[in-house]
Amino acid sequence: MSKKYLFINGHKSVAVEYDGDTVSEVYIDGNRYDFGDEVNPNKLDFANAIKRKKYAELLNNQFENLVILSGAGSSVGIGQNIIDDVLEIEIERTGKIMSDLWDAVEAKLTTPLLEKFCDLVTYTKFELEEGNHRRYDKNLEKLLSLATIAKNFVVDPIVETDEIKKIDIDKTIKIIEQLIKENCTLKLPDDAPHLLFIEKITKRKVTLPRVKVFTLNYDTLFEQAGRKKNFTIIDGFSFSHPRTFSGRNFDLDIVSRNSSRVKEEDNFVQKVFHLYKPHGSVDWTKENNEIIQRENVENPLMIFPKDSKYESSYEQPYFEMMSRFQQNLRNENVLLVCIGFSFNDKHLVTAIIEALEQNPSFQLVVVNRSIDQTSPTFRPIFEASKKHSIITLVSELFKDFADNYPDLKSYNQEDVKKIILNLNSNTDEQ
Repeated sequence: MSKKYLFINGHKSVAVEYDGDTVSEVYIDGNRYDFGDEVNPNKLDFANAIKRKKYAELLNNQFENLVILSGAGSSVGIGQNIIDDVLEIEIERTGKIMSDLWDAVEAKLTTPLLEKFCDLVTYTKFELEEGNHRRYDKNLEKLLSLATIAKNFVVDPIVETDEIKKIDIDKTIKIIEQLIKENCTLKLPDDAPHLLFIEKITKRKVTLPRVKVFTLNYDTLFEQAGRKKNFTIIDGFSFSHPRTFSGRNFDLDIVSRNSSRVKEEDNFVQKVFHLYKPHGSVDWTKENNEIIQRENVENPLMIFPKDSKYESSYEQPYFEMMSRFQQNLRNENVLLVCIGFSFNDKHLVTAIIEALEQNPSFQLVVVNRSIDQTSPTFRPIFEASKKHSIITLVSELFKDFADNYPDLKSYNQEDVKKIILNLNSNTDEQ
């Protein structure tokens, strides 16, 4: 039998025990739940309902500062198929995890060429190796890291013929990076959870700081959702065209000019959120030493998955994004919600740990498809969540989390100023 946690928050928890593929027991706050005489209860549904009730209680609180950090889990499986104009066929195009991107690279290069490329850059991580058959550990980040080092001093020694192709490491890296870019150019479907999620998290008093959304994904799903729902997105780029990046743009806000000084205070408009992309975006590029945002970028500004991404994070515009992330975690009364984040990015994890240790009013909620108890990078968070109530772990897909995120009261300053006239009153009676 195996026990899996669905929710952990200090001494509060929801866990299920499996007998094969069936949930045999449910544990609430460490105690086995007794279903009594109930006939054939759906124990997994019951556990999920309790889990959602528990995290809704926390999220129902109005935190002064709300920060979202989204990783691959907020894009996996989301997107619309696209039409290839050249081949005139429909191509599946949804968000992928790293192992799926490895498969896409293998399909593009062919298996023999990928194996030869791995040998050339000394990538030797295997899940299985039997005779001539190899099954690689699909760590595209490690492969690109080794290739980036090898390209400076390793040359394929073979002589190219019609049957045997000579590998150019630098060109192969560019092919892989272009493939990543293509696979991260996604179109938002009508049922994407981003739409509902943005509407819910922005239902706050407009006098509170704006919600800050940090996404590590290169795609533009959050941007598309914001535009579709008529939000104003403060993303570091100018509102004029071409859209040019400056960190100072994050200090801007949107107010209603006509009514902003009625009571000598600013009247902030609704439907505004901040968006930060610490790893870059498929629609960012550099032109004449300026960072521009536009569609159909050929050479996007993206920190591709490799060891050097930590060094790249100290360059603009990435440095600005990281600085803002650290600043926001140091604020008072801040809730950080991590969605689909694996805790493998050292520079981000360091900022989160600092906030946990140094900021007494900081709270952390981590939402992943499962609570990983074995990963070396995640285990410290897992162990800490069992002892400290400021850390909450939730096993939930992004779509289900968006559906069950509490729909708070919508704050609207206009409601306060409404004057209701009774047009049915009889003036003769006055």
